Amino acid sequence: MQITRQTEYAIRTLLELADAPEGEVLSTKFISTRQDIPEDFLKKTLKLMVLADLVTTQRGAHGGIRLIKPADEITLLDVITAIEGPIALNVCLVPGYKCPNQPDCTVSAALARAQKALIAELAKVTLADLVNKSN
Repeated sequence: MQITRQTEYAIRTLLELADAPEGEVLSTKFISTRQDIPEDFLKKTLKLMVLADLVTTQRGAHGGIRLIKPADEITLLDVITAIEGPIALNVCLVPGYKCPNQPDCTVSAALARAQKALIAELAKVTLADLVNKSN
């Protein structure tokens, strides 16, 4: 499993916002330049982050984006699922998927344990944790 470039850009964008003074609005141009993210791609990524209630946008001369909630309330799991969707190491672990082999499948059980551990770890790490480690 590997996260997409879009998820990487989302994480870098949110870390930029988390490092700014609370409530400060940053322009997409500023973030694009600082994080070396193509601005058009950043705007597409922002749409997903708005839908996931991670950021809000503000139009106008002093417009831009900012976090909706404090950085210590946004986890890596929140960001990854906002861009990638629910984490599933295999199709049999997608919520609602009915696999005829699942009751007797030992591989599914092992993957489910690994997935649960991955989700738990990602849920522990907040943007604030990551910003504080880099300062």
